[in-house]
Amino acid sequence: MTAFGPHGLGGHVAGFVAALRARGVPVGPSETVDAGRVLTVLDLLDRESVREGLACALLRRPTHRRTFDGLFDLWFPVAVGERSAEAADLPRTPDGQVDLPALREQLAELLTAEDSGAQLQLLAGQIVEQLGQYQSARGPSFSAYQALKDLAPQTLLSRVLAGLALPPDASDRDTEVAQRIVRERIAGFRASVEAETNRRVAEQIGRERVATYGVARQAEDADFLRASERELVELRRGSQRLARILASRLAVRRKKARRGEIDLRKTLRASMSTGGVPIDLVNRKPRPGRPELVLLCDISGSVAGFSNFTMLLVSALREQFSRVRIFAFVDRTDEVTTFFDPYAGLDNVLTRIFTESRIIDADGHSDYGQALTTFADNFGDAVTSRSSLLVLGDGRTNYRNPQLDTLRQLVDTARHAHWLNPEPRNLWGTGDSAAREYGEVIEMHECRSARQLTDVVSRLLPV
Repeated sequence: MTAFGPHGLGGHVAGFVAALRARGVPVGPSETVDAGRVLTVLDLLDRESVREGLACALLRRPTHRRTFDGLFDLWFPVAVGERSAEAADLPRTPDGQVDLPALREQLAELLTAEDSGAQLQLLAGQIVEQLGQYQSARGPSFSAYQALKDLAPQTLLSRVLAGLALPPDASDRDTEVAQRIVRERIAGFRASVEAETNRRVAEQIGRERVATYGVARQAEDADFLRASERELVELRRGSQRLARILASRLAVRRKKARRGEIDLRKTLRASMSTGGVPIDLVNRKPRPGRPELVLLCDISGSVAGFSNFTMLLVSALREQFSRVRIFAFVDRTDEVTTFFDPYAGLDNVLTRIFTESRIIDADGHSDYGQALTTFADNFGDAVTSRSSLLVLGDGRTNYRNPQLDTLRQLVDTARHAHWLNPEPRNLWGTGDSAAREYGEVIEMHECRSARQLTDVVSRLLPV
């Protein structure tokens, strides 16, 4: 590993911890101290031992590991500068160009072998150096996309499977396992190329800048509208954990609310005996009973990830409310409360919503005005003076009537009403968005990630 900065190993580890925190990995002072102690007993020349030791000391959940590995490769790089001296040159054609067919064959052979990890790492370095280099405004730079686009390792699946020499009578299960192993090896090689690219670029522009875009973020920080399938899957898996966090926050707020608000009139009256100084505060008697929650969700394609996750989260919070009713819409609204239960997977719930409920009319495109109208006409009694109304959606009406008066009636009836919008605030009101108009009727909040959603919901939900 490379030499450390002017503040030595301790300062280097502190910078690494700060980078973890910046990417959403919670690391406290005690974990940082543990990391320092771990390094005193490890061989610092054994990079993988250092990686695993720091991971044990700093990480609390397995979902943090991908982010940790990306940052570790930047703060504790495998090498410095060009690595051409460590491996043989790539195969060449007679005119000196890289021989891509021969390189693909070499890569397939290494992916087939069991113990070729070190060779694949060196090959990744050569590929980045010779295929991924390009001229930028700052001079030579590197691109993982450019390094891999002609090599196309994802197309080597059948070639590597053939190299594994499965028996002719292999079962479908054996073939499926072999395919999964090969896909994991190919994915690992692509990750090596990306890590090598990040290392080389970090030497030019700084690891802090590369960390902002080249390291996997936590699923909780992923933008709902741009989240990958992997991030959405992780969010669904973590919904129960987030629900527990929200439940604990609501419990704390409920405990504080039991004291009741300050009764100003009685407090001033009581202060007469102390010369007008309000020494003893008099609180109003709290009103017992948990509130009702009504959820109105746009589940059209543009905001499906956001609404699906929020419905799952709120469903897990049912015990915190006296009643929860969930309504979904695309261009008309229907109730979907009964589709959610503690044992139902989200995929099954969504299948039932789209096949058993009436959320799509003849058009099938988002129509907030018609959705609000059908909700008010068919389920208007769901919103009462005890209800808290949460509307989820981006407010993009496809240039149709937003029916502001209908929303205003619902907001006036409800005890609390809020709109959660997954779009950036600067896009509200652009194009076919009626978010600005809706925001004049109902309080609208930006909720672009699960972390932001958790903070907003824990602050807004009544107790």
